[in-house]
Amino acid sequence: MKARIPPIDSVTDTPKNLFTHLPDTLPEEWFQALLSGNRFRLERIVSLGHATPAGQWYDQARHEWVVLLSGSAGLYFEGEDTVQVLHPGDFIDIPAHRRHRVEWTDPEEKTIWLALHYETDAG
Repeated sequence: MKARIPPIDSVTDTPKNLFTHLPDTLPEEWFQALLSGNRFRLERIVSLGHATPAGQWYDQARHEWVVLLSGSAGLYFEGEDTVQVLHPGDFIDIPAHRRHRVEWTDPEEKTIWLALHYETDAG
């Protein structure tokens, strides 16, 4: 399940902080748009023990560059033998239509992701 939160008003000269204004409880993953344009969307994702539901895959039309800011997570890509474990500072660039799933996120600490969904000239 995804909880879509209203976007942050990013057209301002007032600094914002990615680690503030987080929900106290997270019954479902929390998604918040930070910036968007014709060919990209930048969002903050907050997880706490969440995973992609069994049998489901992400198969996105856009590429996704994601960095883990806090917590930890396991990503699994279709056809691979192992789960890739991400820690703060780790990032990965996922090509469009590369089927993947979140196997787990830290159940004790909020996992904060910064995800850039984008298109390239080649598509």
